[in-house]
Amino acid sequence: MPNDILIAIPVYNEQLYLERVLSQVKSIGYDVLVIDDGSSDDTPQILRQQEGIRVITHPENRGYGQSLATAFKHAQLADYDWLITIDCDEQHEPEQIPLFVQAALTGAADIISGTRYPTGIEVDASVPADRRRINQSITATINERLGLGITDAFCGFKAYRVAVLSNFEVTVPGYAMPMQWWVQVARANLSVAEVPIRLIYNDPTRHFGGLLDDPTVRLDHYMKVFETEMATCSDESSKAQAGCQPCH
Repeated sequence: MPNDILIAIPVYNEQLYLERVLSQVKSIGYDVLVIDDGSSDDTPQILRQQEGIRVITHPENRGYGQSLATAFKHAQLADYDWLITIDCDEQHEPEQIPLFVQAALTGAADIISGTRYPTGIEVDASVPADRRRINQSITATINERLGLGITDAFCGFKAYRVAVLSNFEVTVPGYAMPMQWWVQVARANLSVAEVPIRLIYNDPTRHFGGLLDDPTVRLDHYMKVFETEMATCSDESSKAQAGCQPCH
């Protein structure tokens, strides 16, 4: 069973956390893939010293969404059954990986998505107010427009049935990728289950980059990506060519 599951970790300038996270993830016992998204700190040197992992390096920074797309492709080509993605900033706890494995192996869902807000977006002093507000707004929009019933639109801790990854065409390279991805989940009529995980914010000052550090600009960008993908989904000629399932 361990060789049927791949743990993928997208990293970009994560020298502060990388060794600890890798040590914990490797101890779980599954194959490990690291996607180094063009890091310019000591991340590449740390990765060269690691044993027992596979590394795919982007020659330049391409974005979080593109790192996930790279992980999707590798999992498909290597013929894994399940892909589990976990971030490298210690906001996801590797010891919770078995929870995703357990949920995946029940066969009840195609996507197992972590949720930091299983009972809804609650006030927590550790969570920057703009991030909580944007997550709440986007999650509500996704549920209303797609009928998915999720509680956390942005959690990167997930398990994917590799057989369904062919349904996704990730063309949004950055942090807005989930806006495109959730539409494609609904379009393919995939089943989704959630696994509660602990809410951890180690560094509320981390940047999204450029204009996206402005919460208003960031929310507008997310919604533009969402509406663009929805328009693709609802276009009759595109549905006829791609065999799309109708979105709600």
